[in-house]
Amino acid sequence: MLDAASPWAPLLPSARRVTLEVLLHGPLARSELADRLGLSTASLTRLTKPLMDAGLLREVETPNLRGGGRPLQPLDVDPDVQRFIGIKLTGFRAYGVLTNLRADILGSATVEITDQSPEAVVARIAELVDTLNDRARPVAAIGIGIGGVVRDFTHVQRAVFLHWGEIDLGTAVAEASGRPTVVSNDLDALLEAEHWFGDGRDVQSFAVLTIGAGVGGGLVIHDRLVGGPDSGLGLLGHFPVDPLGPACPEGHRGCVKSLLTTDAIRSQAALTLGRPVTYDEVLDLAEAGNQVADQIVGRAGHAFGTLIAAVANIAQPERIILTGEGIRLAQVAENRVRAAITQARHAEASPIDLRFINDDPTLWARGAAAVAIQRTVLATLPLRTT
Repeated sequence: MLDAASPWAPLLPSARRVTLEVLLHGPLARSELADRLGLSTASLTRLTKPLMDAGLLREVETPNLRGGGRPLQPLDVDPDVQRFIGIKLTGFRAYGVLTNLRADILGSATVEITDQSPEAVVARIAELVDTLNDRARPVAAIGIGIGGVVRDFTHVQRAVFLHWGEIDLGTAVAEASGRPTVVSNDLDALLEAEHWFGDGRDVQSFAVLTIGAGVGGGLVIHDRLVGGPDSGLGLLGHFPVDPLGPACPEGHRGCVKSLLTTDAIRSQAALTLGRPVTYDEVLDLAEAGNQVADQIVGRAGHAFGTLIAAVANIAQPERIILTGEGIRLAQVAENRVRAAITQARHAEASPIDLRFINDDPTLWARGAAAVAIQRTVLATLPLRTT
């Protein structure tokens, strides 16, 4: 039986390909799996036998719906063969989840961060890992998602919320926890989780847009995450949508950051109402018919719809997923969001497949775990351990 923390490196590329196909699309009948991979039945049997002996694959019985005969026994991955920890790191908290091989959440925990120095944060992460880890079944790897620029799955080049720059976080956490550790931009991690295990698993291209403290976006095309040297800088937040809109802190007038962030909406409402208000209070007032709040929320909804249409027009994804701590805006102003989409789209363009995901810190932590799973399964995990 495969040990819970053993690496996948010994697997040959052909065996890894079989396992990955079953992981992402299983359970699969042997005939369907062979067709998907272009293999003969004999070749598939030769490849799957050692994987079943190792405990990575297993047969699962399903009823024979055609009546009579033996029950079907498709192949599936044993999701409990390995466990992973995913961590969403913010300026004041670290949210952790324990998952299985399919990123199903098995447990969660949170620690407060009162000292943002790298050494103190690493110590708190180690405590979180120790809380989630089952000593009888040690985790295979740790994934950390952080809002900022990350290089080589370990090096945090820039993290504004933690006031960090040039920190080798992956190596530090691996040394403190004794487990292989990968670090990624939190939005990239969320995209990868949706790509492998979520609302993007049944399409080859999709986009994710997030609104909250910032505005973010990511894209998967032909089953590959689109990335570049500026990933993590939040460049989408400066996309112009309203030439008459307010200016963002960087001086860009009418960009989505100036209209869609929770701070922007709260500030506009406080200025107009003459008193401090929370983001949710602004949305509550808009739902109750307050004209000032309704105008602010409606303008933001129009801006969000314009942004969604622009992404759809330029990238032409099969699906667009919307989330973030400010996503309630899209629900309160849904009619105006959709009206703006229609206004900015060609009359003959296909309807946009929109998916809403309610925001939750564990959603982002699960994304970090998914990256750790990917790097493990694809045998590219940096084995930085003590």
